[in-house]
This record gives sequence, C-alpha cells and structure tokens, in this order.
Amino acid sequence: MTKNKFTFLFLLIQCFYSFGQKPNIVYIFADDLGYGDLSCYGAKDINTPNIDQIAKQGIKFTEFYSASSVCSPSRAALLTGRYPQRMGINTVFFPESFTGIPDTEITIPEILKEKGYATGIVGKWHLGHHYQYLPLQQGFDEYFGIPYSNDMESVVYMRGNEVESYKVKQQYITKTYTKEAQKFITKNKDNSFFLYIAHSMPHVPLYASEEFIGTSKRGLYGDVVQELDWSVGQILKSLREHGILENTLIVFSSDNGPWLAMKEDGGSAGDLREGKTFTFDGGMKVPTVAMWKNRIPQGIINTEVASQMDWFPTIANITGSSIPKGLVIDGLDISKVLTNKGNRKNSDLLFLDGKQLQGYRSGQWKVKLPYKGFRGNKWKQFVKAHDTLLFNLNTDPGEKNNLFEKYPEKAKEILKEMIEKYQDMGKLPPSLITKAQADQSHFKKQ
Repeated sequence: MTKNKFTFLFLLIQCFYSFGQKPNIVYIFADDLGYGDLSCYGAKDINTPNIDQIAKQGIKFTEFYSASSVCSPSRAALLTGRYPQRMGINTVFFPESFTGIPDTEITIPEILKEKGYATGIVGKWHLGHHYQYLPLQQGFDEYFGIPYSNDMESVVYMRGNEVESYKVKQQYITKTYTKEAQKFITKNKDNSFFLYIAHSMPHVPLYASEEFIGTSKRGLYGDVVQELDWSVGQILKSLREHGILENTLIVFSSDNGPWLAMKEDGGSAGDLREGKTFTFDGGMKVPTVAMWKNRIPQGIINTEVASQMDWFPTIANITGSSIPKGLVIDGLDISKVLTNKGNRKNSDLLFLDGKQLQGYRSGQWKVKLPYKGFRGNKWKQFVKAHDTLLFNLNTDPGEKNNLFEKYPEKAKEILKEMIEKYQDMGKLPPSLITKAQADQSHFKKQ
C-alpha cells in the first residue's frame, strides 16, 4: 500500500470513529446566576476565565431563556423539553411538598438510557423528594446532592435514594459536587454518558471555600461565582485528561435570573429589567454557553431566541435518541444553530408566571400584559403596576421604552399570536402546589 493510500485510509477510519461515536454530554446548571454575573457577559468585578473559554471555543447565546423565573419549573422544563405548566409545576417544591415531577414525564436521561448512555446527576434536584420523584426513578443511574435549595429545611446529602449525610458543610458544597462529578467522569470515561451538574450556588445563603473568599471585586457573591468557574475548569480538566473532551458537548447555563431581593447577595441582571420571580427579561434571560470541539465552530455569538426546552430535542437528535410518538415537545432542535449551519425554526416564547400568561416574545418584539404590581416582601422585590407593554428588544434589551402607543397595530398582531400559542397548549393540569402553600413555606424560612 502506498503512503498516500495508507494516509487516506487512516483518515477515513479516524473520521468514521469520530463521527460514529455518540457524544458525551455535560450540562452544568448554576442556581440564580444573573445575566450580568459572568465576565463573558460583561461583568467587570467577577472573573470567569473557564466559562469564558467555553464561549470562546464554542457558542455564546445572547437571547437564551429559561422556561420560568423560578427553580423547580425551569428544571422540569430543561429535563423534559416542555413548558412546566403542562406538568402542573407552576412554582417551587418544598420539603413539605408531597408531590414532584410526574413519573409519566419523559426526561433526557430516560431517552439516553435507551441508547446505552450512563446517566448521572450531581447537585440540586428540586423536583420532589419522595421516592417516586427522586432522580433514580426519572432515568438517572446515579445521584449525589441535596434534594432542595440550600436555604430550605433538610439540607442533606443524598446518594441514590438514601440520605448519606445529615451534616452538610456548605462552604465546601461546590468542591464536593466537583469531586463527585469528576468521579462520575472517571468511572464512565470509556462509555457514552450524560452528566447533569446542578450547582446549589449562587443561591442564598452564599458559601465559598476559604481559598476563594476575597478573590473577587463583588464581595461574597463574586467569590462564589469565581469558585463555580473554578469548578467548570476542573470538569474541563478531567475531560481533557481522559482524552474525551473533543467528543463531549459541554453546556453552562442558569436556571433563572438573579434573586435581586437578596440585594448584594443576589447577583446582577446586567442591563436587563428585574430578576428572579418576574417575567421581564432579567428574570428569564440567562447566560448560556456551549462547547463541542470540532462540531461547534469557535467564537460563535448567536443572537436568536432559544430556550432551555430546546436541549431535549437537540440532545435527542445529536445522539440518535427516539422521542416517543405523540409526546408534545415545546422546545425546538437547535443542533444546526450549534454547528452554525442553520437557524432555529422560530423565535417565539411564552412568558408565564405559574398558569398566568404574562407575555410573549416573537422575534425582536415582546408584549407584556397588564400587571397590578407587587408591594415587595423579603423574598420578592417591589415592582410597580403597568398597563400593556410593547418592547423592541433589539434596540431596547432593558425593556425601558413602551412602544404600545407608537405601534398599536404591531401590538395587536403580537397579542393575537400570543393568545393563539397559549390556546394551542390546551387545558392545563392543576398546580401540584398551591400559591398559599408556597407563600407560607417562603415566609416560614425567613
């Protein structure tokens, strides 16, 4: 065989091996991280070089949304590709809750297990703590973490379906999660795997280990975020050392916007309006970056609308996984967006607070329905009342200039489209936890 023929055959085999292997997927989820809390999104007082590296070597989304402005619904939407209202998950679960994500829902790990993937979750679950709702019953092979937010009762470390430790030193929680994630990667380095790392930080109360205290220019909050960035670096290092970085899709995002009611402990939405618990963009537009060497071109900045619900059909596509026939998926496949070979099918998104429809985005336009305002309390900041609002987010990302009177026909067009989209969802199930229960639980812990 000539040298040229040998080289061609070698490259052909290498290409087949590379593209024939199913990719690993590592999804890293921060808790209450704001749009203005990463240096690659404009933060000057927090340094996040490892997350920035993902953006530089892959894709950075500027118009990426969570499906909710609070924790549990956003996590349910990520794992299922569906609006959480379809599941009755309209607010957050608490240790007092007897409910959780319905076992009839199909999750990302469930469709991946059918393709032979090892599936693991490290960190915060927040979708129910009774046996039938825990991760191992929702498609995950392994689970280590705490079942709720770190400000709630019963902060314990669980492994699988059992409590492993009732003593949780939260200043080491990020390091503990990182070590567990690295162990999972090492264990499954020779298999295709899906690893969901759901950090408890920077949700209040804030904790950082000693070596990160005082390292940022934004107090403890910044220190916590910089430790999260260190954790991302450790995950990248583990993938690299095991020789599997090139075949791994890595995503970093946040479940919702910053908890502004917590003041200096609550993060920043940057130039966006409001934060967590509200359907202005500050509450639902989240920093999102992804890297997949040799598949996602370097340095892409994507300005199209996308959402956490898109990852379900996207992951199904890139892994060759099957979505059950008849299953309603609200997310859209963005694999062509990742590879810079196409656009998302559309650019719309419903904004719901519980079952209440509050707004809609269609391309550059966003409408907000009238709102009676909120007087403010310990866990939700004051927001004044407003009438119907219309924004052009291309020119006004901070939602400051109401264009309703200037473009009434455009507003009517978008409102009509919004109502049609909402009605297409059909009859929604009742909430799994009532507003009264949620309010009582919130105040109980303040």
